[in-house]
Amino acid sequence: MGRILAIDYGLKRTGLAVSDPLRIIAGGLETVPTAELERWIARYTAANAVDIIVVGKPTQMNGEPSQSWAAIEPFVERLRKQYPACQVVLHDERFTSVIAHRAMIDGGMKKMARRDKAVVDKISATIILQSFMDSLQYKQM
Repeated sequence: MGRILAIDYGLKRTGLAVSDPLRIIAGGLETVPTAELERWIARYTAANAVDIIVVGKPTQMNGEPSQSWAAIEPFVERLRKQYPACQVVLHDERFTSVIAHRAMIDGGMKKMARRDKAVVDKISATIILQSFMDSLQYKQM
């Protein structure tokens, strides 16, 4: 059984998280410039067994895709073509940034450290992954 890789895609930076090999715990991996993301994924998947790639789907409160979906949809299609052995799934990412900020505050992170958007992106990816692993969608796979 391979790991699950989660992606919090951003136009400038992308947060990444991964499950442990037994798919029990989600952990933040890193944040990479989005321009380097596809090369990063190729290196990571070559070195690590990954069976599922979860991409956060930006959704508005009314359920419609948000404006950033226009950039994410072609990326998801490229992933599906490049990694046919992996399941590429979308998972709702509403409120992940808000939850990430709350987790940083609750964890005692200093105000200056909380301004680091790369940290927020990595925590958001971790939240997307944990939410996916807790979901009925994952349990039915």
